[in-house]
Amino acid sequence: MGLFVFLPLVLPLTAWPMARLAEQRLHPRTATRLLTGVAAVMAVCSTVCLALVMVVGTAQLPGNPLPDGWSDPEVRAAVPYDEVVGKAAIPALCAVVAASARMLWRHGRVRRGAHRALAGLPGTSVAVLPDDVPYAYALPGGRRDRVVVTTGLLDCLRPAERRALFAHERAHLAARHHRFLLVVRLAAIANPFLRPLRTSVTYTAERWADEEAARAVGSRRTVARAIGRAALVSRGTPVATLAGLAAPGPVPRRVAALLGPAPAVRDWPSAFASVGLAAWAAAAGTAVSAMSSANSAVTMFLILRAATPL
Repeated sequence: MGLFVFLPLVLPLTAWPMARLAEQRLHPRTATRLLTGVAAVMAVCSTVCLALVMVVGTAQLPGNPLPDGWSDPEVRAAVPYDEVVGKAAIPALCAVVAASARMLWRHGRVRRGAHRALAGLPGTSVAVLPDDVPYAYALPGGRRDRVVVTTGLLDCLRPAERRALFAHERAHLAARHHRFLLVVRLAAIANPFLRPLRTSVTYTAERWADEEAARAVGSRRTVARAIGRAALVSRGTPVATLAGLAAPGPVPRRVAALLGPAPAVRDWPSAFASVGLAAWAAAAGTAVSAMSSANSAVTMFLILRAATPL
């Protein structure tokens, strides 16, 4: 197994160039799906790596419930620097699990609270709240997906901009953007090197909804005005995994993109372009990460099986 067990921890660095270039050169839909897939695979691989190293560290602790054979020198030799890394992996993995559980709990709590707050309103796809505080977001789940918006925000927008707002939020719900945002946030918790991908997906998901809204409204300039006006007055969404028109992020970049031509739609970037080279490098890093974690898992299983008394 050797040093290959540690590769999944650092291979997310290969995706950093792609994250930045995908924002600029790819269609937002393609960029969101590509970056989320890479982040998810690399997060799983790095977590498997931590778990394997933790087995070695746990087997050396006094009073552990594992079989005695798991602490034999042959087992410890499967992971280099086991005395330091093996023990350090224990609190690291516990921190990942605790942070992920806390984030999922908060996400679920906010969604349940939002649905309870809308329980007395008519069961329409749009819930307008009589609130002077301007905000809007897409709320998935429950009996049906709903767009939540306050009268405070609607009063700040013109009729055409309101149509852009609703088209934007419906695009979030139709494409299930909350799932992409949830996956990349969990991935960034599992491996901090994946945080640039989380930031990029947060932006590309909004750009995806911007393009869908522009197509539905028929005017890219109207959507740009709605984003700019809403960003000036809105307070954003109640949790980062819910999407909204004025979500935190580089709003000027979104407006500038809408004032330019529509992005070309392609499933995979050309290998002769910079973004294509970055995508292939990230794909190679993802493949190596998956193979390293799989090889390490199989090797560790065989070693532990041989060390476990029948």
